[in-house]
Amino acid sequence: MAASRGSTQGATRVAGSNWHLNCILRRDRVQCKDHIGSATLRLTSFTDYGLRVLMRMAGAPSQAFTTAELAAEFRVSRNHLAKVISALAAGGLLQTRRGGGGGAMLARPPEEIRLGDVVALLEAGQAMVECFAPGASDAASGGCTLMAQCRLRTRLAEAESAFIDRLNRSTLADCAYRLAGT
Repeated sequence: MAASRGSTQGATRVAGSNWHLNCILRRDRVQCKDHIGSATLRLTSFTDYGLRVLMRMAGAPSQAFTTAELAAEFRVSRNHLAKVISALAAGGLLQTRRGGGGGAMLARPPEEIRLGDVVALLEAGQAMVECFAPGASDAASGGCTLMAQCRLRTRLAEAESAFIDRLNRSTLADCAYRLAGT
């Protein structure tokens, strides 16, 4: 994607369906909306920041980025971004080096990093709905009282899986972000 005036827009539409992903990358945030009909799925800010980091690094794959540089560029908390970068490194997506000349870089070419895998990594442990959380099947401890006869849970799990599968049709290379003039 080419940047213009600090932002870039892109839309991905899957042929033969009413699913599409709209993303707008601005200096200070990424706005992505995944639409299936009129429904909108939301990702955590942790995942949002992780995608921003990876998209920016994909635009300059041979450059090492410091947490401070990225936090300033995205106008986000350095401490929160450090946790995101740590999770991306633990997931094998980034290599990190300490000290002078250190920073973080992509561990693999952007063409090998699937977007759905990134989202699944960063959203791990985040229940889509309360009944997906560990211990939610116990109504006595505050879990859902409908659990025993719920017919929605399976459908939501299938939708979540379909969302990840659709994102896995694209790689980080498809979303690389380059600053204007680079």
